[in-house]
Amino acid sequence: MFSKILIANRGEIAVRIIKTCRRMGIGTVVVYSEADADSMAVEMADETVFIGGAPASESYLVADKIVDAVRATGAEAVHPGFGFLSENASFARRLAEEGIVFIGPNPYAIEAMGDKIESKKFATKAGVSVVPGHVGEIDDTAHAIRISEEIGYPVMIKASAGGGGKGIRVAWNRKDVEEGFPAVRSEAKSSFGDDRIFIEKFIESPRHVEIQVLGDKHGNVVHLFERECSIQRRNQKVIEEAPSPLLDEKTRKAMGDQAVALAKAVQYDSAGTVEFVAGQDRSFFFLEMNTRLQVEHPVTEMITGVDLVEQMIRSAYGEKLPFAQKDLKINGWAMESRIYAEDPYRGFLPSIGRLVRYSPPAEGELPGGGFVRNDAGVREGDEISMFYDPMISKLSTWGKTREAAIDVMGRALEDFHIEGLGQNIPFLAAVMDQKRFRSGKLSTNYIKDEFPDGFHGLPPTNAQRDLMSAVALAMHRALLARSAPDQVRTDWVVVSGLKKLAMSATAVDGGLNILADGRKLRLEDIQWRPGQPVFRANLDGQDFTVAVKPAAEGFTIRHRATTLHVLVLTPRSAELHEKLPPKKAADTSKMVLSPMPGLVVSIDVLTGQEVKTGEVVAVLEAMKMQNILRAERDGTIKAVNVKSGDSVAADEVLVEFA
Repeated sequence: MFSKILIANRGEIAVRIIKTCRRMGIGTVVVYSEADADSMAVEMADETVFIGGAPASESYLVADKIVDAVRATGAEAVHPGFGFLSENASFARRLAEEGIVFIGPNPYAIEAMGDKIESKKFATKAGVSVVPGHVGEIDDTAHAIRISEEIGYPVMIKASAGGGGKGIRVAWNRKDVEEGFPAVRSEAKSSFGDDRIFIEKFIESPRHVEIQVLGDKHGNVVHLFERECSIQRRNQKVIEEAPSPLLDEKTRKAMGDQAVALAKAVQYDSAGTVEFVAGQDRSFFFLEMNTRLQVEHPVTEMITGVDLVEQMIRSAYGEKLPFAQKDLKINGWAMESRIYAEDPYRGFLPSIGRLVRYSPPAEGELPGGGFVRNDAGVREGDEISMFYDPMISKLSTWGKTREAAIDVMGRALEDFHIEGLGQNIPFLAAVMDQKRFRSGKLSTNYIKDEFPDGFHGLPPTNAQRDLMSAVALAMHRALLARSAPDQVRTDWVVVSGLKKLAMSATAVDGGLNILADGRKLRLEDIQWRPGQPVFRANLDGQDFTVAVKPAAEGFTIRHRATTLHVLVLTPRSAELHEKLPPKKAADTSKMVLSPMPGLVVSIDVLTGQEVKTGEVVAVLEAMKMQNILRAERDGTIKAVNVKSGDSVAADEVLVEFA
């Protein structure tokens, strides 16, 4: 077995590979950029090598620097993780020429299946059903429009070397192609160093189902069943699960057999994923093959018990697969939620910054059944920069059934606390609580269907209102007991949103007996002290966690996807509070605000210019994603406050109208 492996990646996947290498007794080398000098992966690795500036084009994408690092440290093999050089056949071939083992598939397989244009040609020749489209490169915008209209709208504009949801747009009409084609080409160039584009038919209300395959260098290939990855935003996966609630045994076998046949046809000899677009009727079409480890591999590991990173290493070393297809079984159900540094309340735009607080749920087996796993490459105090993917961690849960796995996930998300930047935990919690998601009726349109006007949280249920009112009352009493114990009383009025609740509380055995409009509640096992951002307790036998912080008056409390401003008042104060006039929101209708922190790519208007609704005002970029800002009203530009190349914060005023 290898004695030392170099990991040509960063973040959570570098940490993930280190953990398996440690268990196998293999030394690790991590390369790092300027932005990652103090990262968790650098701290954990046995050796580290600095390889350049923060942009990937100056560090993680430079093959020469990776090879030099291997030579300097005496590593025998390179694990590329995912992204960066993981699907670069030239890099794999270069390593082979240098006598360095590439922990991934052979260059022929990467070329045959890793390139999305070539993979479709190959699959078509092999008799695999593929999505209708133009199998070839697109020259320019005019060519893209012509091809799109031949195929028929809607179409998908995709980067040939794309992955991870980057370099992809859905075009519903000619205007979408005119804007989308150059944007995709630009993203493809900056993210992958390859601006080739192809176009295919977009299948409406589809499901994204993929098969995990695993091969060795002796001609053996198996599949480790499927993952459902239909919950996506900006064509990037957010929630994955294994197995899929769509498939029956017949479809599972057919899809698995097809994936294995395709892998064998290209002599596939590592972990890889064959992706399918599936109809609600269980029809399916080959979409592409990812010739690398997938971000969502933990859910497959949790239902099969197979460590995919270990098997990749063993296959690269030349060992045979230790199991056959008949030895693999599905055990239970697994869910994965991608915790992203993004603001779901602002259309999931990236939110860069420092993790002022980072407190994930405890990992491991739960007393009542279930399992929690959190793959992360960050710690409290680390910074999420604009140079890389905004993922913070991947939270995975396992249960005996799908419903059980969802329940464990919901509770784990409650226990996950992050401060300092926007994050999508409330959105993930909302999905876990939705009836449609729990029913398994999914599609890649799920977010658009369920949140057509954007995500704004969920209204409180009656149980949540009781819970948050009880929490506010407990916190208010605790603060009074510390600062003004003579003012602690029994009867209160709790105002949550627009609703008032008469409540009384009596301290009993370290908890509170509460009457809420005559209903009895029991709050106990309270874990909170003034100043703490998380309140944990048990209400009527149910453990819960809420995020809490003081507001100008009262408290702001969030439970899962629901946030309430809660006041605890004396009955007399409640009467007076009703007489206060409502606060007016600031008028920003004549301003164009930055929806996210990022870099100004262009300002497309000048002071004094007349603009019409829908015209482009500015283009911002963060984490390799461009965001086009348009005028929301007709008017004249009064002031332009920034220029191309400027860094801006969220809500910064970019342009003002007269």
